[in-house]
Amino acid sequence: MKRMVMAAGIALVLTGASAACGGRQDAASTDAGGEVTCTVANETRLGIATGNATGVYFALGNAYAEQIGATGGNVKATASETGASVQNIQQLVAGSYGVAFSLADTAADAINGTGSFDSKQPIAALARIHTNYTQVIVRKAAGIKDVAGMKGKRVSTGSPKSGTEVIANRLLTAAGLDPAKDISAQKLDLTKTVDGMKEGSIDALFWSGGLPTPGITDLLTTSGGQVEFLDITPLLPELQKINPVYETGSIPAATYKLAGDTPTIVVPNLLLVKDDLDANVACVLTKTLFDRKPQLEQANAAAKEISLDQARKTDPVPLHRGSVKALDDLGAPK
Repeated sequence: MKRMVMAAGIALVLTGASAACGGRQDAASTDAGGEVTCTVANETRLGIATGNATGVYFALGNAYAEQIGATGGNVKATASETGASVQNIQQLVAGSYGVAFSLADTAADAINGTGSFDSKQPIAALARIHTNYTQVIVRKAAGIKDVAGMKGKRVSTGSPKSGTEVIANRLLTAAGLDPAKDISAQKLDLTKTVDGMKEGSIDALFWSGGLPTPGITDLLTTSGGQVEFLDITPLLPELQKINPVYETGSIPAATYKLAGDTPTIVVPNLLLVKDDLDANVACVLTKTLFDRKPQLEQANAAAKEISLDQARKTDPVPLHRGSVKALDDLGAPK
């Protein structure tokens, strides 16, 4: 009997610790249907799943949480550092968070029950937000000229269950490499990745993030002469066979004080919620995103890309009906 009581007590402690690590529990009610008024009568607290501490998700997520609270309404939010897209969606669906940042390709996998997801996930979008730029950087001393040249090298593919890891593995596969066998994969967050690049313990890194990403700024500021970006656009056709959401883009030279623009592959970001979230809460969250955009821009320049013109472009992820109401009220193009 004592063993059973002790085991139950340990399980309770572990469960509590797990919940604490997952961020503030989502206290929002489920959608009861009916008219969307964008008024939330009861105090509602939400956790926001972001990403690595030196990434754009984290910077914007914290600013967004602050602005949600600053509206003076009953919705409050707290942002937490996470492994990013895949993990964010998993924990959103599990109820550990109420809002999640995600790459559009990962969100599409979740809706379709493909890639990292064994079944279709019950998610919806608040809006399309900024663009993520795939940033692939190598140490010059490693002699890597393209992704195929990473064979046998020490490569950071990003945090486990992150959107960066998804794209990194797809790019490696497109280049003819087996991510599990042909490289020495270092599954590290951006802070540890940048430290490894500086120390020479990592030869190359993949990162999918907005511009500028603070961690990449740090690397280029301190070790700019020892590292360089790779042009990965030749691999775009292979990635588009997996998901047409991938597009060509360019990292402006001024972003990291480079000699010239860097061609790359880009993918949009989405703000996600569960599809059964109270529609009035979803409406408030969406309106805050656009009403408080100037404050978000102060946190990170990537927020300048957030626009009503692009807000509805979340396919195949459906917009939450509360977000549809908010975007209609805000005059977003249909």
